[in-house]
Order: sequence, then C-alpha cells, then structure tokens
Amino acid sequence: ALAIVSYKQPITRADIEKIRGVETSGVLRTLLDQKLIRIVGRQDIPGRPILYGTGKQFLQRFGLRDLRDLPPLKELKELGNPEQFPMELPFDAEEQEGEARVTDLSA
Repeated sequence: ALAIVSYKQPITRADIEKIRGVETSGVLRTLLDQKLIRIVGRQDIPGRPILYGTGKQFLQRFGLRDLRDLPPLKELKELGNPEQFPMELPFDAEEQEGEARVTDLSA
C-alpha cells in the first residue's frame, strides 16, 4: 500500500483497494500512525473520500529529498510483484513492552 500511495498520490482508499485487490483500512491506519502517509484532502465526488499522500516522514525514513528521487516505476515492475518482498523499516526507538514492530507493510 505504501508503494501505491507514493507513486499514485493523491489516492483514495478505494483506489488502493482496487489495485491491491484486498481491504486496506488496517494497513492505512498503520501507515498513518507511523506518519509514512498523511491525509492530503478529499476527492471532489459524492461521499468526498479521503485522499492519501506521503509526507516529510516518508521522505526522511527512506532517505529521499523529494518524490522525484523514487526509483522509476519501470524498475520496480522489472523486480516482479512487490507484494512478494517484505518491506522492513528502520525504527529508532526500542520496541516497547506489548508493542509489535511493523516489519511487513504489504500485508
């Protein structure tokens, strides 16, 4: 979901689910909690669905200056299905008792 948001932003949850083929509210909530994505507005259609995009924390976490530093989508497609590869994120803080670390955002 993070790759979809980063390349297709601004994007709605429904559009992400259409691409992934699965429900994504839990994944989006986790990404929001980690500040890797943020709410950037609402789409101007009936129901006014929330639009998601990336923010400064996303850029910092992945060592990017701006979104133009993302690898071309063609390179990612050549690697195959991104859902096959777990994405591990570096965390600065030690794991707190009772808290799980997010190691696979593709679930």
